[in-house]
Amino acid sequence: MQKLYDGLSREQLIGERNKILGLYDEYKAKNLKLNMMRGVQCAEQLDLSGGLLNIDLSGYKSKDGDIRNYGVLAGISEARELFRELIGAESIDEVIIGGNSSLNLMHDCMVRAIIFGVCGFEPWSRLEKVKFLCPVPGYDRHFAICEYLGIEMINIRMTREGPDMDEVEEAVKDPAVKGIWCVPKYSNPDGIIYSDAVVKRFADLSPAAEDFRIYWDNAYIVHDLGEADDNLPDLFSELKKNNKEDYIYIFASASKITFPGAAVSAICASVKNIKDILRKTVVQTIGPDKINQARHVLFLKNLEGIKAHMKKHRLILAPKFEVVLKILEKNLSGLAEWNKPEGGYFISLFVPENCARRTVELAKGLGVVLTPAGATYPYGKDPRDSNIRIAPTFPDVAELEQAAGALCVCVKLAYLEKLLMK
Repeated sequence: MQKLYDGLSREQLIGERNKILGLYDEYKAKNLKLNMMRGVQCAEQLDLSGGLLNIDLSGYKSKDGDIRNYGVLAGISEARELFRELIGAESIDEVIIGGNSSLNLMHDCMVRAIIFGVCGFEPWSRLEKVKFLCPVPGYDRHFAICEYLGIEMINIRMTREGPDMDEVEEAVKDPAVKGIWCVPKYSNPDGIIYSDAVVKRFADLSPAAEDFRIYWDNAYIVHDLGEADDNLPDLFSELKKNNKEDYIYIFASASKITFPGAAVSAICASVKNIKDILRKTVVQTIGPDKINQARHVLFLKNLEGIKAHMKKHRLILAPKFEVVLKILEKNLSGLAEWNKPEGGYFISLFVPENCARRTVELAKGLGVVLTPAGATYPYGKDPRDSNIRIAPTFPDVAELEQAAGALCVCVKLAYLEKLLMK
């Protein structure tokens, strides 16, 4: 991957390092306080959903009754219909509405599997070993759930079409492998859309574990940076064709559509899986926040309403991604590689091997906060120490120019330090 600085003598490398150190000191003198760590909405995005706070719910009646009272465990029918349309399910009987975080739904599915088992199968807590497949680089919070619950994680290499299905098909021969994490559209952090071929192989998967589940985290289903493109193949429908619809849980939320702290989420699955989940959650709660569900239904209305709302997000976010990508191209060509996402919330940067941790450390010294190096791999261990996840959404464009420029200086400095240590 490296071309920049190749062939230079030691004296020339020292000269280049000194130049970069000068730039580093210039950035340090600016006393920056910039954060590109997490995919957080900026204030302008949050303002787009201000109308949620002004919706008059007086007199509103759900098909399921008075939203102010207890009950309706799966969520009001109108909210289930909204997410049925978003996800592409056939019936609201395949949808349960949750709170503001789909991560909460994922966590609870894992915990229920450990304590009670999945659809009558042996609880995972009684098994000698439980394993999960983790496409890498991937979403750190997925990995955190597994680590916290004591589930062994197995790295699966990501390709430009999705997870390496040769590795997946081999791994699921082990009955201890109970599932796989997937972010199928604009994967976190690479921004990859799973191809038709990858989805077809998922649909044909025959895992040894009958309680195997694909955790299909469709967090960025309508989060396009260009013209909206419904180009993700429908795995749920493909599984149904093979009578394997029980193998999938689909997750989605409005967290990056409306307010992350006050959104609604959903899990979509086969009727058998939905009944299994409700049978266990009935002990956990007397009912969800139906008022917030109704508020979202009235605000977003339907799939077309969601897409129209997301176009407003796109107008805010697309220029931010563009400025970061331009600065990377100008400064790091021939030294690093990165994705150019068509949607989602991240840019995945691959710096020279054994330079990611040092780059993040140097950036912190300039007041630029990045996702910790290694976070996109299970146990925080990137075997090449190469990947850095960039989140351009929160800072404004001027701040991003500063942050991206500082990051490029840190990548160069980390690499030059490495070369001079030889």
